[in-house]
Amino acid sequence: MKSLPALDLGVIAIYLLAMLLVGFYFSRKNKNAEQFTKASGSIPGWALGISIYATFLSSNTFLGVPGKTFGTNWNAFVFSLSMPLAAWFAAKYFVPFYRNTGEVSAYTHLEHRFGAWARTYAVVCFLLTQLARMGSIFFGIALSLQALTGFSMKMIILTMGICIIIYTVLGGIEAVIWTEVVQGIIKTFGALLILYIIITNMPGGISKVVEIGKTDNKFSLGSLAPDFTTSTFWVVLLYGFFINLNNFGMDQNYVQRYHTATSSKQAAKSIWLCVWLYVPASLLFCVIGSALYAYYQVNPELTEAIRHQVATERLHGASAADIAQMAASLKPEDYGDKVMPNFMVTKIPAGLVGLIVSAILSAAMSTISSGMNASATVFAEDIYKRYFKPGISVKQNMTLLHTATVVAGIAGVAAGIAMIGVKSVLDVWWQLSGIFASGMLGLFLLGIISKQTHNHEAIIAIIVGIVVILWMTLSPLLPPDSGMLRNVLHQNMVIVIGTLVIFLTGIILTRIKQNKLARTSATH
Repeated sequence: MKSLPALDLGVIAIYLLAMLLVGFYFSRKNKNAEQFTKASGSIPGWALGISIYATFLSSNTFLGVPGKTFGTNWNAFVFSLSMPLAAWFAAKYFVPFYRNTGEVSAYTHLEHRFGAWARTYAVVCFLLTQLARMGSIFFGIALSLQALTGFSMKMIILTMGICIIIYTVLGGIEAVIWTEVVQGIIKTFGALLILYIIITNMPGGISKVVEIGKTDNKFSLGSLAPDFTTSTFWVVLLYGFFINLNNFGMDQNYVQRYHTATSSKQAAKSIWLCVWLYVPASLLFCVIGSALYAYYQVNPELTEAIRHQVATERLHGASAADIAQMAASLKPEDYGDKVMPNFMVTKIPAGLVGLIVSAILSAAMSTISSGMNASATVFAEDIYKRYFKPGISVKQNMTLLHTATVVAGIAGVAAGIAMIGVKSVLDVWWQLSGIFASGMLGLFLLGIISKQTHNHEAIIAIIVGIVVILWMTLSPLLPPDSGMLRNVLHQNMVIVIGTLVIFLTGIILTRIKQNKLARTSATH
């Protein structure tokens, strides 16, 4: 750990000040909920596309993907390969559907379809997903800045949380989108800069990175065997498709943006722009992870320092002998998230560190601010107005949205602090998002595909789905000799199985009901 030079601190301060000024600038427009939540439908498609790209390109990607790639291979990139198919569904079906409803919340239509319980269930799942997302991102950003500044992770999370809350409350969705346009450009430039510095510091350059990567099988996309118990190519592909389908179809962060576009055509174009930007960007972060792996292979003394740091953190207060023993036993996947911050501390020159930290901050701020705004919107529309006070004035509505944004930000900060000490940022986010998202997606698909499915069939399907999701999530905690009671599938399969169970259960129950009604009609 070390203190940042004044030049780098100045760069970071300028970036943070610029973000706050954006919030103040757009605060002049936010006089009603329509502007705060939809930007009055004034955002061009290209800006919206970069905004969605920036939301995808969070610090979970910026730090998590290189860390994951360092520890394993390019298996995480398979997630991005599933995006085009999910985007096709979104552009063809989801965008027209939501634009036609005109409802800013992604979950209001579920009440029209199945009843108030369905709307509330989806909102709760969404809010839990946002809590997990914001927490993992706060944790990821604190992981990097702690190595650079020496400040405690709690202090970093609290400071960042306050800054993000201020500009999100002031500027609303329009400030979020336009800052994300800037942040998307900054974080992409920062990633390219990091890769350039790694290669220029690498003895042998690109050819040495390729040589080490091939030798240690770092470029593999995962096993192609039909195995769903480990993180194979097929497991990540299925997970990616279902989670991206949920993102584009049920996630308020994205659905809300469809309403900010000037037209349905521009909203659909924004989805495709996001895909064409994110797929190569995620590949870039995989390349960074492989380059870092090669660099630390030829500089083993740096690897030893990271291992010792991780062992010291995990065995706080233990003897030097115990720490040394643990450090020697650690594998690359155990300390992958520490590598990027360590490289920044040791090799990136003054001035450039500030730019790269700003890029990492932008990766965190874009997704968190979006999550805060979306969480506030669904709380206001789907909970407060639905159950407590539907007829509120314009001023009361704005106060409600501002208050809900602050509460969402505080909850995200608390989740980030709670995650301190986890092994992998990316693993935590993937697992939690899969658990919470599977119930929403299954219900959503059942509602728009099976027009004959009604309230009772949907309730039973959700109950069955929740039981399956809980079993798949918790049963691995059972003793190994529990046999069939334990779920042997990889945790990324939770969203796949959970979604299919809910959807198929609803379809089967609907068919049974229709056949029963047909037989009853025939007897009469």
